[in-house]
Amino acid sequence: MKRYAVRNLRMCTKDCLCLFVCPTGATDTENSVIDKTKCIGCGACADACPAKAISLVPYAYPPQQPKTPQVITALHYLGRSKASAESAALRLAEAAGDGMYRLMKGIAASERILGADLMREAGYMLPQSENTRAFLQNIQHDPDYADLPADTVNRLLELLYPDDTE
Repeated sequence: MKRYAVRNLRMCTKDCLCLFVCPTGATDTENSVIDKTKCIGCGACADACPAKAISLVPYAYPPQQPKTPQVITALHYLGRSKASAESAALRLAEAAGDGMYRLMKGIAASERILGADLMREAGYMLPQSENTRAFLQNIQHDPDYADLPADTVNRLLELLYPDDTE
């Protein structure tokens, strides 16, 4: 399976060991995004990263397994629950002292990760997912998302689904 490296900028500590081990220079970019066109997928940068901020991902993902409507509904409910828990933990962190601040920030991060996993399982964080396409198409016309830049949504649809004729 052909893979390439991606960097999680939130985890990156800027130790930059990846710069020294990358045989193609794909990690040496001004915007900290690994150059996919140069990356050969060797994994040297991921192995060298002390923060574990670099991962190898496949160029093409397998199709998502189908889920029943009941499972998707449950995943949506759990995802909203995790978002609420993250929000509550962040509010508590802001109101807390030093020791509690770090604990609540950790809980908030944990809730975010679990929520992202749930949404990915529901089919919303995979670019090839029909749920992602439907979501992007729906927010184009939804008044609740009026403040979202329409050109950005349109560009995402173009990039993710270049063969669409809609």
